[in-house]
Order: sequence, then structure tokens, then C-alpha cells
Amino acid sequence: MKQLLTLKKTLALLLAAALLLPFFAWAAPLEPLQPEEAAIAAISDEIIEEEITMAAAITPGIDLPVKSAILMDQASGAVLYAENEDVQLPPASITKVMSLLLIMEAIDSGKIALTDQVTCSDTASGYGGSQIWLKPGEVMTVDELLKAAAISSANDATVCLAEYVAGSEEAFVHQMNQRAQELGMADTTFLNCTGLPAQGHVTSAHDIALMSRELILNHPKIRDYTTIWMDSIRDGAFGLTNTNRLVRFYQGTTGLKTGYTSSAQYCMSATAERDGMELIAVVMRSPTVGQRFEDAKALLDYGFANYSLVPVYPEAPLAPVDVLLGVQAQVQPQLERDCRLLVRKGEEGQVGTRLSMAEDVEAPVERGQILGRLEVYVGEELRDTVPILAPEPVERLSIPGIFGRMLSKLLMAG
Repeated sequence: MKQLLTLKKTLALLLAAALLLPFFAWAAPLEPLQPEEAAIAAISDEIIEEEITMAAAITPGIDLPVKSAILMDQASGAVLYAENEDVQLPPASITKVMSLLLIMEAIDSGKIALTDQVTCSDTASGYGGSQIWLKPGEVMTVDELLKAAAISSANDATVCLAEYVAGSEEAFVHQMNQRAQELGMADTTFLNCTGLPAQGHVTSAHDIALMSRELILNHPKIRDYTTIWMDSIRDGAFGLTNTNRLVRFYQGTTGLKTGYTSSAQYCMSATAERDGMELIAVVMRSPTVGQRFEDAKALLDYGFANYSLVPVYPEAPLAPVDVLLGVQAQVQPQLERDCRLLVRKGEEGQVGTRLSMAEDVEAPVERGQILGRLEVYVGEELRDTVPILAPEPVERLSIPGIFGRMLSKLLMAG
């Protein structure tokens, strides 16, 4: 019996020692790291922090071997994916997105016409790189040159159009940089209109998305050119094939522009539309020509698979707003813009609206005067606010007009 008690005490002491050992190990002072160990630990911390940051920036399901990328919704400008999107890089021929924007602005404003005859200069003819081999003095229409620039990325055709729009390529490039500033393209400096290598000619994936959005959103006619797979100029004697493979092999492609130089590697701005939603995918420094298209497709696939564009309307028609002392008794309010809300798939049924309107307004009423707002929610989260405006002005009644209206009311009452 005594031996049994001794054995129990021994086991209890051993158990207590085992339980207290971690405590003493924790409480014991730690030996300082050796310089080499400290350096390795610091590097490890940096690597871990960098990996955490990268992991947070990369969307699950997308792994792109590119230097920089972005996916943007055309309608709202919302960014759905971004990786190093603000890094300044040479854009190669994606530069021509801005060139095409200025050319389309000149066409749509009436400054130039598609039927205009343009004479090729010595400068344009000798530009080099991708080209349609324009000869000095050769005449082509704006339509033909635009086709060559948009489909085959022809440098000589692009320079020819730049000179026609602005007088010289130098003046045109100045306009390119001005327009870039207006669009908020803070990472961009253009030195030519083609994208041929030049030290300091840089932009970013984010800025490319901004100018691509401006082009396709406000100048839809560009799709007539960027969606062509094969065509010809010079009365069929010179064939054109689109450098953008997605035009033929990706459903819903609407453009836009490819680029390659040895310094830029393979770049692309790709646009596609499905079910009323148009997306812009930009990839920069893809390692191969084939990978460039796969990267763009991966971004577009992700966007179409995970997001929807939901049309939003007030729950009831907007009622007229009374105008006090106005020459018109009421004004019919209108939404400032059509509202289409970008939501994740599955959130469509959670979209709702709240309307806030003025009961009346005193004349004079200005055209565009805010009369209320439509708030758009997903669940309880406010996602968008659309102003409600007066579509036309309403002048104030003159003093004789006020008395005349009062008299009219009295007579009707009598």
C-alpha cells in the first residue's frame, strides 16, 4: 500500500513538471538573434508582408503572368480587378487608343469627315513599324486610314490622320497629353501618336482603361472598325487583318487595341459586351502573344461570371412638381441619367430605391435645377444616387400676370 502511494506521488510530480515546463520555457529570457539570423528574419517578414499584400490584391480564381492588369466596368467605371494598375510602363501600340479617341472626336464634332481625302506626307510615309506602306503624296479617305489604324495598327495611317487633325504629329501629341490630363490619366506621358519606343513614353493599365472607356462610351461608331476581322483598302488590293484575335474567337468582343515592342512586350486593351454589360480588360507585359489573349479572356470571363448590370427605375412614375408663381403651374421632373447598377451575381433581388422629391418649387426654375434624388440600395447599403432635374426652365409670373391669375381663379370660383 505504501509503495502504491509513493508511486502515485511520483506520477503526480512528473505530471506537474510536464505541465509547468512550457511556462518556464516561455518565461526564460530569449537569446538575442545573431546578425545573420536577424537579417533573415527581417527579410522573411518583408516577404510575408509582400505576399499578404499581393494576396489581397489578387482576385480569387485569377492568376495572371503579367506585370500589370485591370478590369473595369464601362458603364460605371467601377474597377472589378486590379494588379499593379498604376505602374508606369511603355504601352506600345495601345497608345493608338488615345489617337483614335482624338480622331473620333474630330469626326463626331464635324471637324473632319470620313469621306475627306487625305494626302500622305513624307513624314507619315517614312514612319516605319507596322504600316500599310503609304507613299508620299498618296491620297486616301479618312475612312480608309481609320480602318488601317484601328484594324492593322498601321503607324503611317495613324500619323497621316494625326497630321490631318492637328497640322502635325507634334501638335497632335500635345492634344493627346491635354486630353489625358482631362481624363485624369496621372500616370501618362505621350511622346508620339503610334507607340513606337521612346524614352519617357509611358502610361499605366489604369490610364489605358480610362481612355478606352472614354472612346467606347462616347464614340460607339469606333466599334464599326474595331470589330472587323478582315477587310481591305486600295480597292481590295491591300488586305487588313485585325491584330486582336478576340474579335474572332471571343463572344461579345467590341475591340479594342493590341500592342507589342521588345520593351513593352505583349499588351492589350480588350472590350467585350454580354447581356448589356460591357467590360474593359487591360494587360501589360504579357510574356507571349498567345498569353496576352488568354490573360484578357481570363479577366473578361471573371467579370461576366461574377457581376451583373441591373437597370434601376423609380418604383412609380415621377409625379409633376408644382411651380409657385410660375408661368407654368407644374414641371415634369426627369432622372439626370439612366441608372444601371453593377452588382455581384446573386444581389440582383436585393436592389431597391428610395425617392426624395420636393413638394413644390418657387419660380423661376432653371433648366437642370435639382428637384429631388433617387437613392439606389443593395439591401441597406447605399450604392448610387441619381439627381432628379427640371428638364426645362419655368419663368416667374410678372405682377400683372399674378393679378390676372388671381382674377381668373375668382371668376372660376364665382
